[in-house]
Amino acid sequence: MEPSALVPRTARTTGLLYLAMAIVAVPGFLVIRPLLFDPSSSAATLDHLVANEGLARVGIALELALVAVQALVALWFYRLFRRTDAFAAGSLAAFGMVNAVAILGSAACLAAALDTALTPAGAADAAGAVQVLYVLGGSFWGVGALFFGLWLVPMGFLALRSGMPRALGVLVIAGGVGYVASAFVTHLAPGAALVGDLLSYVATIGELWMIGWLLWYSFRAVPAPAEADAGAAPAPSAQASGA
Repeated sequence: MEPSALVPRTARTTGLLYLAMAIVAVPGFLVIRPLLFDPSSSAATLDHLVANEGLARVGIALELALVAVQALVALWFYRLFRRTDAFAAGSLAAFGMVNAVAILGSAACLAAALDTALTPAGAADAAGAVQVLYVLGGSFWGVGALFFGLWLVPMGFLALRSGMPRALGVLVIAGGVGYVASAFVTHLAPGAALVGDLLSYVATIGELWMIGWLLWYSFRAVPAPAEADAGAAPAPSAQASGA
């Protein structure tokens, strides 16, 4: 089934923003954070921050960039799918904005941790305060998994409604449910953290497929008169142009 209500230019922008979100998320959360945060030693975390101030600032900037891109992705998904189902598209945008707020909370914790590390005289136990802030920042990501999953459920539903590959829609929904489940598994059964990670991997596969499909569709599709959604005027017909 060929998607008929999706404007190629909007799909391209959405796909590129979603790709940017994935690119920004990896170095900040998966690379820089583990280099600075030592979960077994608050003194080591403090030393890492003091010795690597520039790296810590880059990590904060990357999380702030992720917040901005996440918010834009949520808005552009709404624009892409609003004609398919306005309620589901609005739900997707709303859940995506909550994702952005959760990441913003994490960025605030990272910024506070760095400030505390660089001004140890202002805290009775700088190492302990820094460690708590990093743990809190990670907790924002942990509980945020609830909405990381919730926003994928309407996304998958809209993929099915709009004529995208059925397997893609089903996988994105399954990934969303898995993400939601992982948020509960992480806190109800800490010993089963591996299970929570495996549940979230399904979402990652679905999101990467969504990015690839949006870009593939946007570059292969012939722009249609529906480009009016993006502000373009309908192309004149062959008869009107004298062809």
